[in-house]
Amino acid sequence: MIRATLAGLRARKLRLLLSGLAVVLGVLFVSAALVLTGTLGRSLDNLYAGLYEDTEVRVTAQQVLPGTGEDAETTPVPADLVGKVAAAGGVASATGVVSEDGARLIGAGGKTVPAAFGRPRLGTNWTGERGPERLVAGRGPQAPDEIAINGALARAGKVHLGDRVGVLTQRPKQTFTIVGIIGYTGNRDSLGGASEIAFHESVASELMLGRPAVYTAIDVRAAPGVAPAELRDRLRAALGTGVSVQLGADLRAQQAAAAKDDLSVTGQILLFVAAIALFVGAFLILNTFSITIAQRTRELALLRALGAARRQVIGAVLLEAAATGLVSSVVGVALGVGAGALLIRLANTAGAGALGLGAPAVPATAVVVPFAVGLIVTVLAAVTPALRAARIPPVAALRESATADRPLTRLTVAGAIVAAGGAALLIAGFAGGTDDIPLGTVLGGVLVAFVGAALLTPVVARPAAALIGRLFAWSVAGRLGRLNAGRNPRRTAITASALMVGIALVTGVNVVLTSATASFQRTAGDYYRADLIVSDTTSSGRPQTFDPAILDRARALPGVAAVVGEYPDLVVIDGHRGSVTAVDDPAAWASMVHVTLRSGTLGPLGPDQFVADAGSAAEQGLRVGSPVRFTFASGRQRTLTLAGTYSSDWSDGWILPGSVVPELSRPQPTMALVRLSPGASVDDARHRIGALLADSPEIVVSDRAGFVGIVTGVFGTVLALLQVLLGLALLIAALGVVNTLVLSVLERTRELGLLRAIGLDRRRTVWMVAAEAMVISIFGAALGLAVGVGLGAAIGRALHGEGVTHLALPWAFMGRYLLLGAAVGALAAVLPAVRAARTDVLRAISHE
Repeated sequence: MIRATLAGLRARKLRLLLSGLAVVLGVLFVSAALVLTGTLGRSLDNLYAGLYEDTEVRVTAQQVLPGTGEDAETTPVPADLVGKVAAAGGVASATGVVSEDGARLIGAGGKTVPAAFGRPRLGTNWTGERGPERLVAGRGPQAPDEIAINGALARAGKVHLGDRVGVLTQRPKQTFTIVGIIGYTGNRDSLGGASEIAFHESVASELMLGRPAVYTAIDVRAAPGVAPAELRDRLRAALGTGVSVQLGADLRAQQAAAAKDDLSVTGQILLFVAAIALFVGAFLILNTFSITIAQRTRELALLRALGAARRQVIGAVLLEAAATGLVSSVVGVALGVGAGALLIRLANTAGAGALGLGAPAVPATAVVVPFAVGLIVTVLAAVTPALRAARIPPVAALRESATADRPLTRLTVAGAIVAAGGAALLIAGFAGGTDDIPLGTVLGGVLVAFVGAALLTPVVARPAAALIGRLFAWSVAGRLGRLNAGRNPRRTAITASALMVGIALVTGVNVVLTSATASFQRTAGDYYRADLIVSDTTSSGRPQTFDPAILDRARALPGVAAVVGEYPDLVVIDGHRGSVTAVDDPAAWASMVHVTLRSGTLGPLGPDQFVADAGSAAEQGLRVGSPVRFTFASGRQRTLTLAGTYSSDWSDGWILPGSVVPELSRPQPTMALVRLSPGASVDDARHRIGALLADSPEIVVSDRAGFVGIVTGVFGTVLALLQVLLGLALLIAALGVVNTLVLSVLERTRELGLLRAIGLDRRRTVWMVAAEAMVISIFGAALGLAVGVGLGAAIGRALHGEGVTHLALPWAFMGRYLLLGAAVGALAAVLPAVRAARTDVLRAISHE
């Protein structure tokens, strides 16, 4: 049996090649993803091994608002604490350090240099060549109008030593001269992709922390003979409460762990796409073995008649699958390691060397895991065909053709039960209303319903093929292609399902994003009553700020009736972390947004009054006149009195008066609302206010529709990325169509010969195969659209509490996906159609 199986493999090389390609592509993606994450992980280890190398102990203020990333707000330490630390026993040196995200260089093109890979844009004080920092050109800043920048930022901004450049910080744009270029140990021009601008000591804290004579932290080195842990304990005893004292080694470990957590997200995304590719590949493998076993009915029956047991037949089929998976996995791992190494080299060439990637790293997991996964997926996909092969009776050796396709009754019943189970989960998820929908239950219901839909696909394959085939029924060849697509519903359904998976996922995400956009447009359009909105151009991350003096200048412009600046921040509200928004004119704010007064007043407010949404006030047990203590990032506290409550379908939160702005971590507005006088020109006002913002290139003036476009712009980026990533799944689906048609052409060799003999020329033969391919792929695309719409609608409803209140379908995208299905079919038909057209008539008629 083993020799017979191996001989069969050699005879069916072409048939198994395409199914092997599916495994190769999936394994390639898994291996490349693991090479990338392994290389990034090693580069992070190398990076953080040198970080804080000159810092044995670090002193920081006890953080009022602890957090990470964009949620972190720095509580600075006073400059006079440096002297107190330096005077403590066991201290060799104490250096005040300013290091804060938010220093933005305006490059040679007059635009702000974007953050590379979403990394921080640090503003620091120059303290000399400490730790990993080295000057690779020029010198350190020696005057308030001088800066040094790291090499990655200089390259990205296309600036050089001696250039005069603009820099945006917590203060209005200022111009500096570049006097130095900073590098880092290991020949890096950046640490982890972060940009760095080093200011002179005299201006750094004012620019980056919003106030003079403060530091982010104090770096301490121990005197000879004093261990870092001992120095830490001494400083804790000497400084008392209100400060945090940590070892440099602990800081390295914390930052390395945080960076690896961020990296793990990227790795999980890549592996998810690889899993989808392998899942789609499993459809192809299942179909390949199902078709080949149907074509080999007489061969397998003859083996049974000669004495082969059922387990031997099963073993023979699984051996074929294992051999296919083994070879494909080896090739996939080799190509994946090569692809990962190539991507890393390209990234280094394109500037990602700032991340310190270095040479590619190939961890053992990048070889073992994808190899095992590829082999296991291939064998599992062949189990069902193997069991089907074992059921072939010996008497089938006497038949002239393959066994007829089995009835769909059992499959239909199973699909209906599974689909009903998915529907039950969805009903259970939505039973409690839209305010608190368990997303896990809904996603589980969507997944189960998805499987049920796949099981029911063969039932609708024949009528769907007949319906779609009418598009090609204007010719005899087109009618033959339609009939071929519907003659084996199982085969058609499995082939179409491979295409369905990718399109269903993209469509589902697109439905959610389109619904979120439509919901935002409706609610934001109703909420904002302002004629113009001043905001930053980014739609995610920490919002950028602008000079508050611009608000007063805008108020003085002709045609402007009112301007309100908004200053969001994180604070502690009676012991609980929360977000607030300070507005410099609460009464005008209430007139430019759609809120309903519930109690008290919304303005004008006194310097010690605030308003809150009714829900938040009720949760805290507050009513008009209740005092609330607010603790700001600076550590200072203010007690304010509740003056009124409001409700809104769009916004909620705590609205504070402009008197608290000096206490905020960023005392600059991130947004402004503008109301124009009756009859004033919107375009003229936009132009005039935009001119005031010439020194803030990241801030734009837009109407309500433009503002919605800015906020929802990230959705398009997410969708485009998903479409690119799932392109691999669509490629494998196209291979599935090719494979099905190639095997079908081989199966129908005699039939093709007879058709050619009675007058079907080569051109019509090509059209017949192409029509069959397009019917299958359009069916798969339509099925993917239907499943994707259902998936997106269910998830969208589950996100009702997050603001997705309206279902909207991306009709244009759906039309493109349908056309994509037809294109996939047309391209997939090229090879099998040419093969069919070149069929020798006499040999085909005599083919067994």
